Amino acid sequence: MLHILLSIAPIFVLIVLGHLLRRGGIPSLEFWNLNDRLVYWVLMPALLFNKTSTIELQPSVVGAYAVVILGAFAAAALFGLLSAKALGLPGPVASSILQGSARHNTFIALAVAERLYGTDGLAIAAVATSLLIPTTNVTMVTLMVSLVRGADEKRILRSILRDLARNPLILSVGLGVAWNVLGNGPIPVVHDVTRLLGDAALPVVLLCVGANIHVRAMAASALPLLLSSLGKLVVFPLAIVALAQVMELSETETLVALLFGAVPTASSAYTLARQLGGDAPLMAAIVTVQTGLAFVTLPLTMAIAAQILG
Repeated sequence: MLHILLSIAPIFVLIVLGHLLRRGGIPSLEFWNLNDRLVYWVLMPALLFNKTSTIELQPSVVGAYAVVILGAFAAAALFGLLSAKALGLPGPVASSILQGSARHNTFIALAVAERLYGTDGLAIAAVATSLLIPTTNVTMVTLMVSLVRGADEKRILRSILRDLARNPLILSVGLGVAWNVLGNGPIPVVHDVTRLLGDAALPVVLLCVGANIHVRAMAASALPLLLSSLGKLVVFPLAIVALAQVMELSETETLVALLFGAVPTASSAYTLARQLGGDAPLMAAIVTVQTGLAFVTLPLTMAIAAQILG
């Protein structure tokens, strides 16, 4: 437990530092807005392309991982959707509970995977990312549009699908997997550049995660916060462990997969809630609360799982 806590602690220190820097206006608010774009369009795509294009892809492992990761994602999404519906909560609130239950912060998961399990763990996490990013985006958009009936749903769907088609994270994963399958090996200069950019991605993105935390947004209804946190921090991890046992994943493969269930929901969920007419203030509160809870729940979850699996 102490080893895991000490290993993960620097990640959360960077998140807190990012929050304090933004609140202090260091170097400026404009810097953090531009930094988000740098991470989204350059640093993370470089990291994902480099890892997915060079990792040794074994069809049997990828297939088992798909069952575990996507099965657990479906379980968390169903929990969020059905619990909100059972309580008769309005569509915008239900959409935020859905996102809070099933989305994941890719950046924190990748950072922790590298911190705990080195380059092998980061490579395995890249496989999980390549499975989850397109599935999560398409599923969330489809379900949210059905929950939040907009004035022009067809226009919204066309716009979102267009955005998905040019999403740099999806494109980088697709290009990386395609190049990997072709088996041509690293591209001179290109892989060197993407490796260097990828090395910068995780520390910078953790600062950005902290910069996007809004403590004032926590004044929201307790019930949606509770439901979304149960879905994300309890249902998702439990489903991953259960399915990993069924699919006979190795200990490291299981623990890396577990990270995607144990990390808080994605900060980008707030943007999607705002874009599709969801309850954006509630979504901001869910992101903030889960990130705060993860300071305790993430190392605890990983320590318990490592003890059981070991």
